[in-house]
Formats: sequence, structure tokens, C-alpha cells
Amino acid sequence: MINSILLQINMAQGNAEAAAESAEQIPTEVTISVLELIAGGGWYIMVPLGILSVIAIYIFIERFLAIRKVDKEDPTFMNQIKDFIIEGKIDSAKNLCKDTMSPFAKMIEKGILRIGKPLGDITTAVENVGKLEIYKLEKSLSTLATIAGAAPMIGFLGTVIGMINTFHQMYTAGNSVEIDQLSGGIMQAMVTTAAGLIIGIIAYVGYNVLVARVEKVVYKMESATIEFMDLLQEPA
Repeated sequence: MINSILLQINMAQGNAEAAAESAEQIPTEVTISVLELIAGGGWYIMVPLGILSVIAIYIFIERFLAIRKVDKEDPTFMNQIKDFIIEGKIDSAKNLCKDTMSPFAKMIEKGILRIGKPLGDITTAVENVGKLEIYKLEKSLSTLATIAGAAPMIGFLGTVIGMINTFHQMYTAGNSVEIDQLSGGIMQAMVTTAAGLIIGIIAYVGYNVLVARVEKVVYKMESATIEFMDLLQEPA
């Protein structure tokens, strides 16, 4: 009877210990916020990346809106210019260009001001104005392209610094190194790389979108120039 009671007690103790061990082995989910990720990347890397991201977004939005505004050309503009020139209303054509205030209008206005001179001089004047307007449209695009290339490089720099810190901790700790001592440097290495790549990808895509829209405007400007020069060469 006593042996039976002792056996039950031992079994109960064993079950309790097994339950405790199983409870300790149950993995717990650990979450991390975005701010904690950013802080883990190191302020000396994440702050420059943050500044570059703000600049890239600002340039993309500002240039996108500016180019879209220019791209909205009045489809009746060239027809009105043609009618004014055929009717000899040069002053009306000039006033229309001044009121329109677009790259197309500025090019045509320069050509109208040169009417009476050789066609070669008119073409050169119109093309020069067109180049200036294209330069204005492409403003800050080189900065966006620089960010697209520089952001990943800065992220990789953070990776190198993080791994150097990790190996330094391993060296100083010797054989007693712990995983939690290395996690900070490894997290910095991974976070900065990811942040740099994300910013670089966004800037690269934004740059190519803007370049495509600028090329579309350039094509329309060339088309307007050709149409204007053909108009001047028509017989009176």
C-alpha cells in the first residue's frame, strides 16, 4: 500500500516536471516595431538614409506635377497660331503665346519674333529655346539618379560597420560569446541594407518614370517645331 502511494507521488512529480519542461519549450512570438528596426540600424546610417528618402520623394512629386502641367498642351493652340499667321495677325499670335505660357508657346513665340529672317536662323532660335525648356524640365533629375545609386551604397556601409562591430564583440568575448551580444550588430547590418535598397529602388523607379514623361514632352515640342517651320515654308 505504501509502495503504491510512493509510486503515485513519483509519477505525479514526473508529470509536473515534464509539464514544466514542455511549457519552457513552447516558443514565444516576439514582435518588433518599425521604429525599433530603424533605431537598430544605427542613427549615423539611418538618418542620412531618411534624409535621402525625403529628398527623393519631394523631387519626384514636384517634378511629376510640373511635367504633368506642361504635358497638358492645348490641342487648339497650333491651329490658332496657324490661323493668325495666315491672316497676318502676328501681334495676336504673340499675345496668344504670352498668355499660354508653356514650353511650346515659348518656342513658337521665339520663332514668331524671328519671322522675316532666314529659316535657318528661325530654326536655330526655336531649338535654343527648346533646349532651355528641356533643361528646366530635367531639373533635379540628376539628384534623383544620384540618390538611386547612393542609398544602397550607404546601406551597404551600414552592413559593413555592423559586421565589424559583431566580429569585434566576438573577439573581445572570446569563448564566452552569447547570441544576444551579437544580435545588435547583425540587426544593424541587415536593417541598413534593406533600408538602402528600398530607398534606392524607389528613387530609381521614380527617375525612370520622370525621364519617360520628359521624353514624351520633348517629342511634342519637336512636333510643334516641325509644324511651325512647315507653316512658315508654305506659299503665301
